[in-house]
This record gives sequence, structure tokens and C-alpha cells, in this order.
Amino acid sequence: MTRGVERSLFGGAISSSFPLRFQDVSNIRQVPDHQEVFVDPARDESLIIELLDLNQDVEDSRSAMWFLHDLAVEQNAEGSMVIGQSGVFEANELHYRNTPAVITTAVGQMAISKGRQGREAQNLVKVYLANLRLKEVGTDVLITCYEPLLINPLSESARDVGAGAAIPAGQSGCMAMSDVFQLAVSSFKVHDWSLFGTGA
Repeated sequence: MTRGVERSLFGGAISSSFPLRFQDVSNIRQVPDHQEVFVDPARDESLIIELLDLNQDVEDSRSAMWFLHDLAVEQNAEGSMVIGQSGVFEANELHYRNTPAVITTAVGQMAISKGRQGREAQNLVKVYLANLRLKEVGTDVLITCYEPLLINPLSESARDVGAGAAIPAGQSGCMAMSDVFQLAVSSFKVHDWSLFGTGA
């Protein structure tokens, strides 16, 4: 089974590890500067790392859940449900000055469509989301992984991976998406804090 390799993000200011099967499509898709997007086209799985202004109105204990709900609303998802969520814990290895990052995670399931396709082409996906709160630099980091469960025959995805129930990555000799997610979160590092305007 392929292990993860360290990937350079945001011009080398950040890094995270995940399998090489995930290709960087940030330039191809013209995503915003605050996002890095990686996709495994053969499996229609994706991993997105996003930097946002810290949302001061959301408590740490429910931040991952809040962002998961916000994601569902933003993507006009149907049938959204929460599968699980973690408590709040500190990432002592990820800190600015003496303040460690605070992390929460949530896992959900929702039906979403790709690009501009409508609801009739929605795929059922499992969504893994982690919120790393870098409070000293006013930033919420989101690491989001999408794992298809059921591919709609009308979806763009059906052309590449086929319609119907998706075969789990673990059964195909690939790292399971839950493990990809855990690795990407646990290996997340900041190498240059000036990315956040700290001057450090």
C-alpha cells in the first residue's frame, strides 16, 4: 500500500503528507489563492486545504461541525447527516510562539453535484473535515477530504470512474480515505509563519 509523501503547499510555507495519487489541480481549476486542491481522478476522491480568516463567532468545540454545515449549504447538498465528530484537542507540535493550534474534526455524508451540474446529477459522498485553529495568526485552516460512496450515472464522475457504488480505496490497494485524512491532518506543518502576515 502506498504511503504518503510530504507535499509543498502555498509556495513552501506549509506542508502536509498524503499519497502521490492525489494530483495538484489548483492551477487547472483556477481555485482561489487561499486554497490548494488535490484530486485522484481515477477514484474521484479529493483533498482540499484552505486558509480562512479566523471565525471568532464559532466556539472551538463546534467549529468543525459549523464548517461542515457551511459546506453543505454552500454546495446545495441534500440529505446531509453527521456521522461523527471529535472533541477539541491541542496540536502541541503546531504552534506559533507559545500558543498551540486547536483541532476539531467532523465526518458527514451528503449528496452534492460537481461543478455546475444540477441536483439530478448529485453523487453521494462521505466528507472528512478538520479545522485547525491558528488563533495567534487569526486563521482557520480547513482540511477536507471527499470520498465518493455512490456515483450518479448523470454525473461527470460517471465518465471517469463509472456509475454505481464506489469501491472503497482500501479494497483497491490504495490508502483508505479515512487514513489519507488522518495523515494529512497529523502531518500538517507551517514552515513560514509570515504567510499569515506575522512578519516572523
